[in-house]
Amino acid sequence: MCLAVPGKVLEIQGDDPILRTARVSFAGVIKNVSLTCAPEAKVGDYVLVHVGVAISIVDQEEAEQTFAYLKQMGELDGLEPAPGGGGPP
Repeated sequence: MCLAVPGKVLEIQGDDPILRTARVSFAGVIKNVSLTCAPEAKVGDYVLVHVGVAISIVDQEEAEQTFAYLKQMGELDGLEPAPGGGGPP
């Protein structure tokens, strides 16, 4: 099954819409993500990420609800927050 996981955009790097990347928090786990498919994303937005690519922007409530469902299903087992991290996406 393919899965897209919601995360919060913390920082954006680059100006070129094709090459822009973002640091995205997934409940405290920070990953670098391509914004090629969601070039309109900005800091503070919640994005759905699939295989390292933000595929769409979602609202905070939808992101938190989706993250909670994934956690209940055990799809996030092994996801460890960074030291000092934690909390919702």
